[in-house]
Amino acid sequence: MKKAINAADLAAKFRDGMTIMVGGFLANGTPERIIDELVKSGVKDLTIIANDTSFPDRGLGRLVASKQVKKVIASHIGTNKLTGEQMNAGELEVEFSPQGTLAERVRAGGAGLGGVLTQTGLGTVIEEGKDTVEVDGVKYLLEKPLRADFAFIKGSVGDEFGNLVYHGTTKNFQPLMAMAADCVVAEIEKIVPEGEIEPHNVHTSGIFVDYILQ
Repeated sequence: MKKAINAADLAAKFRDGMTIMVGGFLANGTPERIIDELVKSGVKDLTIIANDTSFPDRGLGRLVASKQVKKVIASHIGTNKLTGEQMNAGELEVEFSPQGTLAERVRAGGAGLGGVLTQTGLGTVIEEGKDTVEVDGVKYLLEKPLRADFAFIKGSVGDEFGNLVYHGTTKNFQPLMAMAADCVVAEIEKIVPEGEIEPHNVHTSGIFVDYILQ
């Protein structure tokens, strides 16, 4: 399998200060084995782009618990008390982005767009420090695109080329993140031979996947 990578070789690519996107919603669909390697590696000053910070003992919340994270860009943090505690203590920067806006910012990053216009967040703390644009007399926030050094995603089924299928709600942000990072690493529950997945069932094309964790 040409795209296969073992845990040791993957860990060798990690570095302090990198920006990572992590798929999953409250750890549903999160690549836990890749999180294992990040925790073990001890890399620090990470910027994480994700829907949430999961729980202290699950998903990417374990990176928060081990204080490896410098900044989080997420839609909410309420299920991980450690995120809030570190934020209030000035140890962790949190940038809140409404869920739909966050998805669109990631999509814009993957599509090469300069940003998205939205009214969500106008008149709130979300607007602070951001540009506004008026279109036909209507005011919008300009939300800038998001990209990352790595996107770590998890496929329910995938083939040896990296074509991925996500079951149920594990799909969440993952197809968007697979298009918005310099390097995409997939963790796959069930790997099948190339050609076994019907093309119309593919959620993420293998052209976006650089490595598959063995």
